[in-house]
Amino acid sequence: MKKLLLISLAALLLPACADKNQYEQAVLEQMQVDKDIKDYKIPPERIAKCVVDSTSNHMPGIFGLDPTRMMAYRNYTKMLTLSSSKDPKKTLEDLGVEFGSPKDLLEARSNYTESLMECISAAIGELENVPKVTK
Repeated sequence: MKKLLLISLAALLLPACADKNQYEQAVLEQMQVDKDIKDYKIPPERIAKCVVDSTSNHMPGIFGLDPTRMMAYRNYTKMLTLSSSKDPKKTLEDLGVEFGSPKDLLEARSNYTESLMECISAAIGELENVPKVTK
């Protein structure tokens, strides 16, 4: 009985981890080309992790394995990769439906943007508070 429960739990964890990892990878790709992050020499991986953690706090779903949360990760990934879509207009329409409404899509984009600004601001603040070593 325990083996069956363990196998079932593993079957649930793998897709959830994959969805979150794909979202984190999409965020990282965005951070690697962001001019502000390059200018301030902030590690893109650090900002990506911060953004994923912050946006996750405001996504639908109660916990990481919640099917609603897993769908949110997929939708956020799709939202971030919209520009590389073969048909961005169709993808945008699909996202409006998948998020529930165009308003919900705008709220998701706002969640992402606010999280990004907070993470960059925090990282810059930490960099400015680090004492400079002189030779």
